[in-house]
Amino acid sequence: MTKKLLFLSALCLSAFSGLQAQTRLNLDLTKGVNVSPKLYGLMTEEINHSYDGGLYAELIRNRVFKDNPNQPEGWSVVQDGDSKASIQLIGADPANVPFDQGRNAINAALTTCLKLTVSQANGNRTGIANNGFWGIPVTPSTTYRCSFYIKTGTVNFPRGNRPDAAPPATAVTEDGPGIINISLESTDGKTIYARGTINLEKSTYWKKHELTITTAANIKPTADARFVISSTRTGTYYFNLVSLFPPTYKNRPNGNRIDLMQMMADMKPTFLRFPGGNFLEGPYLGDAFPWKTTLGLLEQRPGHTGSWGYRASDGMGLLEFLEWCEDLKMEPLLAVFAGYSLRGDHIDAGPLLEPYIKDALDEIEYCIGDTKTYWGAKRAADGHPAPFKLTDIEIGNEDWFDRSHSYDGRFKQFQAAIKAKYPQLRCISTIESYKPDKVTSVKPEMVDEHYYQSAWQMEEDAAKYDSYDRATSPKIFVGEWATREGAPTTNLNAALGDAAWMTGMERNSDLVERSCYAPLFVNVNQAGNGQPKAWQWDSDLIGYTALKSYGSPSYYVQKMFGSYLGTKVVPITAENAPLRKPAVKDTAGISHWPANARRPKAERPALFFVCTQDAKNVYLKVVNTDDMAREIDISLKGGDVAANGTLVVLKGDKPEDTNTIDEPTKIVPVTSTITGLGRSFKHTFQPYSVNVIRLSKRK
Repeated sequence: MTKKLLFLSALCLSAFSGLQAQTRLNLDLTKGVNVSPKLYGLMTEEINHSYDGGLYAELIRNRVFKDNPNQPEGWSVVQDGDSKASIQLIGADPANVPFDQGRNAINAALTTCLKLTVSQANGNRTGIANNGFWGIPVTPSTTYRCSFYIKTGTVNFPRGNRPDAAPPATAVTEDGPGIINISLESTDGKTIYARGTINLEKSTYWKKHELTITTAANIKPTADARFVISSTRTGTYYFNLVSLFPPTYKNRPNGNRIDLMQMMADMKPTFLRFPGGNFLEGPYLGDAFPWKTTLGLLEQRPGHTGSWGYRASDGMGLLEFLEWCEDLKMEPLLAVFAGYSLRGDHIDAGPLLEPYIKDALDEIEYCIGDTKTYWGAKRAADGHPAPFKLTDIEIGNEDWFDRSHSYDGRFKQFQAAIKAKYPQLRCISTIESYKPDKVTSVKPEMVDEHYYQSAWQMEEDAAKYDSYDRATSPKIFVGEWATREGAPTTNLNAALGDAAWMTGMERNSDLVERSCYAPLFVNVNQAGNGQPKAWQWDSDLIGYTALKSYGSPSYYVQKMFGSYLGTKVVPITAENAPLRKPAVKDTAGISHWPANARRPKAERPALFFVCTQDAKNVYLKVVNTDDMAREIDISLKGGDVAANGTLVVLKGDKPEDTNTIDEPTKIVPVTSTITGLGRSFKHTFQPYSVNVIRLSKRK
């Protein structure tokens, strides 16, 4: 009997010790620091085909034939029936080629063209085709704007004649003029979705042709399509700057994809950091973002070597970045090249750095100079007389990789020059932390810090900024960050890590003034149809193909946090907050941090939370990263709220759940009405969930 009582007592003690005391959050509405009005923004660079094949709406891949000097990537020959034709790239260096080929240059930017030789037609169609960026999107009742430069067979000049002189009477001109057909069609050529024609006159001089073509109302949307320029006549044809645009956001003529712009608008971003990222620097010094050659007409833009394995067309130029900001009512945050490249080349501080500083000052003048300045007048000539708003300039990007440790001098030289001409601008340092004795003797006004970690690491670090010394620390710009789990876009576990991290930034938004997730975009196409895999970086925010787009779970977290943000932080004290122990793999065998990551702590919080308020509402955000539901008592001090409010929940059944191009809405926020609110109330937060409760203040 005694042994039985002892056994029952032990069971009771064991059960009691396993009970978790009730979790309680105490919100003090009488206190709190101001929330930065620019806390959540966007970061962009040309990676994962973010611009060409992404946001930038141009549908023709390799439109100026410079992507590969050895072959016309993206282009193929169309040969119907028994027609015979071939294509080849023709360069245009008059010093090294015959005069007739030297005439293939339109200008100093467009120096390579595509030559189509039709040796046999017999009334059949021959021409050139472009499959776009993993397909060309065709939708019903859609008008596309086409343009291209074309000329017919070259004139054979006797040796010694200048190419710009009148052709001699004995010159021989190849055939080729007549009707030229333009079509959007299926990749097998059997279905024509839209078509148009031009009448090509006999001429050996370049001429630009522009037209629109419109699809029928009854077609089904498809990306299994190509763009074709064709003829039924023999001859030699030369092409350059072949362009095709669908409708664009706000109908800008050199504009952006409507769906992707709307997805960003829904995030309510306050700024855009551009042009990167690594895209700012380039592999070598000569590959830095060439902002001056991205201005003006497309005919004036040669493009340049990108940082992620493919060439940039520079259709998305400096003005397009600024107009992107204007369209979404964001402030531009400009990064200027500071003399360090990705392969380690650098320019030391001193006289050799001065041309780069002058270039940065010119760039700033283009953005904000009045029309009496040289570059302000250039901006006006490009169609935008009004200056843009600019408050912060970033000097370089990720210069902690610079093994020469030259950034100290480079930053100070740039900062001094910028402040001398534009004292109102703040200069952002790219060195992660301010240490006067080790990094720089000049305290930067803001420091850019970057974080790419697993969900567990982001959750461990969610309280990172709680302990920053406000008296000595510069303001923080978290210019790149992401939870790196899931491919090509993030999964639910990454979204939970993101949300946990964002509670820490929001709670400390008196210090963390700006933040932006990266990368923003990813073309999710796998290799195929003669094209490589579209992306270079996993765990991205917004995914798309030529025809469709979708938001990752992390995208919806960004949207939730940006949409429900007050003006003041509400202090929270937590009682009996649950903890969670690390598990290297979950029940599905999914690792929650990279194998080479730092060893996780023994335990970390299971719940993360932050609260802000404005004059009308209180916004409580709670992240439950655990596999069990958590009931929480919530108490408000210093204010009263209505009994009914709004609840927004993002959740899933398993951490590895995600959205895809074929299943785009598997994990999306669900909004409902929540009742029983007041100065004290309870709520149960579901497993693996991100929650926003909006409480309306009583007057």
